[in-house]
Formats: sequence, structure tokens, C-alpha cells
Amino acid sequence: MKAMILAAGLGTRLRPLTDERPKALVAVGGRTLLEIALGRLRDFGVREAIVNTHHFADMVSDYLKANDNFGMRIVISHEPVLLDTGGGLKQAAAFFLDSSAGPPEPFIVHNVDAISGIDLGRMVQFHAENGALATLAVQRRGSSRALLFDGRGQLCGRWSGAADQDNGLEALAFCGIHVVSPRIFAKMGEEGAFSIIDTYLRLAAEGEKIVGFRADEWYWRDLGRPESVLQAEQDLTSGKWIET
Repeated sequence: MKAMILAAGLGTRLRPLTDERPKALVAVGGRTLLEIALGRLRDFGVREAIVNTHHFADMVSDYLKANDNFGMRIVISHEPVLLDTGGGLKQAAAFFLDSSAGPPEPFIVHNVDAISGIDLGRMVQFHAENGALATLAVQRRGSSRALLFDGRGQLCGRWSGAADQDNGLEALAFCGIHVVSPRIFAKMGEEGAFSIIDTYLRLAAEGEKIVGFRADEWYWRDLGRPESVLQAEQDLTSGKWIET
């Protein structure tokens, strides 16, 4: 199975930690965010991954080389101009559509600044059982950017207030981890820089199966701010953050 780690962002919310390094190389518990994400994927069985870069791109490449790519085949997808999550994924299409080793299979997309104990095996199985185009790990927690899902778990919009819940819809927060079918590339008409969430919303409105995988039972934290990094350190020390 293949995967993509989204690591090209400027990491502005993480300043000053990212003043002299990319967010992918910010450390938690003695390990960089990139090492943590790659380790999670490798332990699950991923052996090939693509990492997009922009901010301090050479530092990421040099770091991977110095660590022998952590025992994986890793490809760099450099973005001279930031392409956002959707544009970055589209640029990496050839990596996932390569059929030299067999028909293209579903793959994992993982934000570099998301750490979790979410069961990737169960998520991939859920994706397959539902025949989904994309499966998003979601939790019921506070978020200003929550997404709406209907009773079948189908994505159907963005949360805009309590009235949505009155319509039988549930507001859930995205965890930055998705399982995606390679069929999506033929449906990505957007060009340049664009959000993959916007693409998911468009495709869901067109009848494509974009579903939520409930990850409420597992640890998850977004390390977008310095205080979140400190909290993750405390979680690791206390044993609350357990990788499974």
C-alpha cells in the first residue's frame, strides 16, 4: 500500500518553531513529526510514500537521506508554489497511478502535523466495505471547520450552526487522515492550488461516495501550534498518547 504525507505547508501557526525548519522536522518526544507519521504508516504496512515539500524543502530531503528513508521507498514531490492539499495530491497522481507493480490501489493521505492512534487497518477495511471514493477519519469534537455527515455517514456539507443538527445531520471534525481510491484523479477537474476538502464536497454533491470513519475512540492531536506540541509531549510522558 502507498501513502502521501502532506508536509509542504509553511507552518506559520507553529512559529517560532518553524522559523528555521519546516514543520515536518519539529520534534515531539525526540522524534520529528515526519518520522512519527512515516513510522505509523510503515508499521501498518506502507512501504512506498510520497512527501510534498515547499518550506525548507532541502532540509526535508537531506533529513530523509540521512535516515535512509526510514527503511521505505520515499519520493519527494516538490512544490515551488504551494498547491494546497488538493493541488498537492493531484501533482502526485502519477505516483499512485503507476501500474508497474499491479493495478493501482487505495492509498492513505496523512497530514504531517496530525498524530494519532487511529487504527489504519480498520479504516482501510471500512473504506473497502463501503466502496468509497474517499474515507475521512472524523471525530465528534469542537471545530470551527467541522463537516456535515448524514445518517449513512455520507459527506453532505460544511457545518454552519446548530440548525444543521436539527436537520438530522451531524457535525464532525476531520482528523487530517484519509483513505482515497485512485479513481479520484480522473474526477479532479480543479487546477492549480485548491483544497481537497472543496473537491470532496463537490464530488459528494455529485453523488460520489465520500464517507466519514468515526475515530472517536482513538487518541488524536493536531500539532498546528506550539502549545499543541507541548501538550503532545505531556500526553506522551503520561502515557495518554499510545500508538497502536
